[in-house]
Parts: sequence; structure tokens; C-alpha cells
Amino acid sequence: MYLHLGQDTVVSFDEIIGIFDLDTTTVSKISRGYLTKAEKSGKVINVSMDLPKSFVLCRKEDGTENIYLSQISSTTLLKRARETYEF
Repeated sequence: MYLHLGQDTVVSFDEIIGIFDLDTTTVSKISRGYLTKAEKSGKVINVSMDLPKSFVLCRKEDGTENIYLSQISSTTLLKRARETYEF
């Protein structure tokens, strides 16, 4: 099963570690530092044409991690995941 993140980008449920709201997670200095470090190392993929509202942390089978910035809210992504998974 796959989750649509926006802009023709989908990720497998097996790869998803977490779905996070950008407004609430970036309040923490640790979260901001993690995102900054990931961006500098090229692990951040922006799939948002507008201001991003959430990010999805994924780990592939080979152990590489990617962070997808999405314009879709974390609540909507979670709802999509639940609906798709229950289907």
C-alpha cells in the first residue's frame, strides 16, 4: 500500500517511520536541528508547491532515510493512511 504525499509523490507504508506537523515539531530546538542537518545532507525532498505543512520521515530497505515536505496537513495524511490501510 502507498500514501500519496502530493505532487505525484507516493511512498510505501512499509517505509514510513512517522508523519509530523511542521508547526508543532519545529518548536523544538532538537527537531529544527535534525531537519537542518537532513537538509544540508540532501535527505529532504520538497514535494510541496506551497508552504509545507507536514513532513514524512521514511526509511528504505537499504537503511537510507528521506524526509518529504508536503503541503498536505499531517491530519489529512494520517486520515488517508487509515482509510487506505483499512481498505
